[in-house]
Amino acid sequence: MPKANPRHPKFPVPGGPDLRAKGWRQEALLRLLENVLSVGEDPDNLVVYAALGKAARNWAAHKGIVKALTEMEEDQTLLIQSGKPIGLVRTHAKAPLVIMANCNIVGQWAKAEVFYELQRKGLICWGGLTAGAWQYIGSQGVIQGTYEIFMRIAERRFGGDLLGRFVLTAGLGGMGGAQPLAGRMAGAAILCVDIDPERARKRQQIGYLQEIAPDLDTALEMIDAAVKDRRALSVGLVGNAAEVYPEIARRGIVPDIVTDQTSAHDLVYGYVPKGMSLDQVKGLRDDGQGQLMAASRASIVEHVSAMLAFQKKGSEVFDNGNLIRTQAKEGGVTNAFDIPIFTEAYLRPLFARAIGPFRWMALSGEESDIARIDDLLIEMFPDNKIITNWIRLAREHVPFEGLPARIAWLGHGERTALARRVNGLVASGELKGPVAFSRDHLDAGAMAHPNIMTERMKDGSDAIADWPLIDAMMLCSSMADLVVVHSGGGGYAGYMTSCGVTVVADGTDAADERLDHALTNDTALGVMRYADAGYDEALDEVVKKDVPYLRLD
Repeated sequence: MPKANPRHPKFPVPGGPDLRAKGWRQEALLRLLENVLSVGEDPDNLVVYAALGKAARNWAAHKGIVKALTEMEEDQTLLIQSGKPIGLVRTHAKAPLVIMANCNIVGQWAKAEVFYELQRKGLICWGGLTAGAWQYIGSQGVIQGTYEIFMRIAERRFGGDLLGRFVLTAGLGGMGGAQPLAGRMAGAAILCVDIDPERARKRQQIGYLQEIAPDLDTALEMIDAAVKDRRALSVGLVGNAAEVYPEIARRGIVPDIVTDQTSAHDLVYGYVPKGMSLDQVKGLRDDGQGQLMAASRASIVEHVSAMLAFQKKGSEVFDNGNLIRTQAKEGGVTNAFDIPIFTEAYLRPLFARAIGPFRWMALSGEESDIARIDDLLIEMFPDNKIITNWIRLAREHVPFEGLPARIAWLGHGERTALARRVNGLVASGELKGPVAFSRDHLDAGAMAHPNIMTERMKDGSDAIADWPLIDAMMLCSSMADLVVVHSGGGGYAGYMTSCGVTVVADGTDAADERLDHALTNDTALGVMRYADAGYDEALDEVVKKDVPYLRLD
């Protein structure tokens, strides 16, 4: 039975043993669609996160998707074009159940203005990364990645933890909302600025944010006290980062770490210019887009200029993947890219070994299923400190949103081994229901984004989008249950292409085969992508794990 959802009462959390579809594979994807809305930022408008990342193009399309998933046979494949179901074709029982392409616009036309016009006409929608692919699990989906970034910085600069350190950031939406909890888990005193008071309240209600300060003076006093006491603390402040960051800099305060995760990628539907209220911005989104884009970019110039000032005074400053440097450079900040991107600065050695954000969702709706898989992880990988440390912290600090889920950074072979063991637990009845396995699109072979994932690749292959396309075709050949190719929408238009995948562990031998092929090949391609670019870590992984990479003489 579905469970009540206090945050969004009209969107209950799915669960229970009863099927509405003709099999668990179809039911699983239906529940994942329901789940992304149950944990989404604006489910009434089908928006899951990132201002415009939608689960379906419109409610008619959503209804059509639900109908198809409920009625389709296992030897059919549902075709979805930018959030709209367009066909249910006969394939075979080992083919994907769902194939999607979201927001893919031809190169010269892949611009924000073109996207907005196509969206206005109802011809397209942006799926974000995991929104349109029905893989979003709330802010937990990025929390380990954020935590690992903070810990890499702690190891390099601060002796291994962030106790007594001040982190300044902004953005408390579906992605940025992970920051206060990740910072606190790393030991920091973290100040998170957001223009929307409702977002701050939501993060506090679900346990990601501890305190909300009434003003900047109070916020800084709270942070200062926590720093002096070497006490982890997360504080939210309702305000505009383009005003708050420069004011903190003007006061001569130098945070230890500075970043940002506002929706700076979208100058119309995401970022809010200083001096404007949320209502004023909403009023300009239809007829005043040019004015709004100019005002947003001007504010981002001040925002990033303050970040650069902090960097000059010794702060560790990084771009957290929201195109804020790109917007600032277009606004005239010529040295915006002096700020490094988080992937290259902290995580690339992991990605080169195809270690990245793997995730799973308990389709039963029972938290006990995730607890059992937590135990299994520790049993299987006792010497993997990233995993054992993370599971300990996640159990203590990370609340579930929607379907109980977990994320853990696992690599080639590890993901497959875990998923197949879990499939066995489903078969034996030790788990109360099937489990869906997926990952973030920000994964080794799954994304091309020259200003985020693939910035400054060793061989200069930053802008080559072949890899996620190969990944998608390979995953279809590898029997995955859902395969999707996404490109950027809104301000991300023209900047990225990514591939997503979901495979369902329903306890059957067929599921075991799908998990083995799809998950193994997905991470193998990730290793190949970095090996082909000349990364020593990937070349080492090829040898250690017998990855079938064809290295030319």
